[in-house]
Amino acid sequence: MLIRKLGYSALATSLLLLSGCEGGVLDPKGQVGIDEKYLIIVATVLMLLVVVPVIGMTLYFAWRYREGREHEIYDPKWAHSNKVEAVVWLIPIVIIAILGALTWYSTQKLDPYKSLDHEHKPITIQVVSLNWKWLFIYPEQGIATVNEVVFPKDVPVEFKITSDTTMNSFFIPQLGSQIYSMAGMTTRLNLIANEAGEFDGISANYSGAGFTGMKFKAIAKPSEQAFEDWVKAVKHSPAALTDSSYAQLAQPSENNPVDYYGTVENEMFQHVVMQFMGNMKHHEQPEHSAHMSMQAED
Repeated sequence: MLIRKLGYSALATSLLLLSGCEGGVLDPKGQVGIDEKYLIIVATVLMLLVVVPVIGMTLYFAWRYREGREHEIYDPKWAHSNKVEAVVWLIPIVIIAILGALTWYSTQKLDPYKSLDHEHKPITIQVVSLNWKWLFIYPEQGIATVNEVVFPKDVPVEFKITSDTTMNSFFIPQLGSQIYSMAGMTTRLNLIANEAGEFDGISANYSGAGFTGMKFKAIAKPSEQAFEDWVKAVKHSPAALTDSSYAQLAQPSENNPVDYYGTVENEMFQHVVMQFMGNMKHHEQPEHSAHMSMQAED
């Protein structure tokens, strides 16, 4: 009876813990996120092949040879065993080799700079992290938003990301990888949503007093037409993103509401990047430098 109650308690606890995965990396809504979830699960299971037996044997030996069981005397008659040595060394080596191969393959496949293989042409969205809000510029549509990014489902999205201030980290957990935003550099992140819906976006790198409110909504529209309708609605906004309005927006503020700009000054994203680059004439060099620094860090 006691064992049955313990079993029910363990099951209830597991379900409670798993319920917390909703909306996170273990509840992916895009192909990149799905691939990363698979990698996390496989790597965890492989490591548990070593961890679980060790924990189990530790508890078993502690119970069996506990004080008060004098008849259970641990008195081995050997000093060395080739079989034991083979198990102790061979299994971890095999697991590490598998993990190494899996990590190398996944690193190439899930490179955030790598364009997604898809029949649809990707949408380009330029991202600027500010204190403490996110600015999204749509260069092809000529609009911009604050703390809300919208795109159609089943269409690749190429994010080009920079920072106007301290280093931040752009992350939509349900869609996949995070990547840093850095002043004077441009990083890239390619994602796709396989389902329509609203997903939480966050900064995954502490950046000061307003960090906790530096959140945004990523909305995947059910069709390209629905996305175009949203673009038309944003274009009706009288606000324009110019040098002067951007300077005002860039001032530190916390818990910013969603805002829309119906028009955007040409090359606004490049101006943000190049303001830190002195006499450099081309913004592709900062992007290359950011990619190299990411690889060096990894």
